[in-house]
Amino acid sequence: MRVNFKAVGRSVRRWSRLLHRDLSYLLAALIFIYALSGLYMNHRDSINPHYIITQRECQIPLEELQGAARLDAPAVRKLLDEIDLSGSYTKHYYPDDHTLKVFLKGRATLLLDTSTGVAVYESIERRPLISSMTQLHYNPGRWWTIVADVLAIGLILITLTGLLIVPGRRGLIGRGGILLLIGLAVPLLFLFL
Repeated sequence: MRVNFKAVGRSVRRWSRLLHRDLSYLLAALIFIYALSGLYMNHRDSINPHYIITQRECQIPLEELQGAARLDAPAVRKLLDEIDLSGSYTKHYYPDDHTLKVFLKGRATLLLDTSTGVAVYESIERRPLISSMTQLHYNPGRWWTIVADVLAIGLILITLTGLLIVPGRRGLIGRGGILLLIGLAVPLLFLFL
């Protein structure tokens, strides 16, 4: 019995194309989520993927701070009223003799240098979508491990089927093979250099 290699090749390419296309559609959202949140995680030194941290500096008149060595809660509340932060006081303390730290509602703080009157208001707000997507990289539970494993197997299949779709000089034998070797060289250079 003779094997018709052209017919086998066409059949493999046809099934590869179908599997490649359907897996790509099925896994597109997960790939996008991992890719986007991965970008944020790679650049954590310049972009916090979990929180938006906003700082604003303001000047408190020194006469507001004089007269008492340390301000009590009513005095701190009065001070907050004057800089449009009324009703947000939670508690305060003095980390040192010239610094007042005030904790405010909604994950915010006010750090006041009592000797100069310079205050820095800092608010922390959770990033609505990116924060949740980035959390997936930390493997939030056993079920997510299964989802991540399915994604990994799917990516392997998408890659293998993608290698088999194009025949001849544009496929693995020609240009595709050269691009595959270049793609393989990049991680090898990082590993061995």
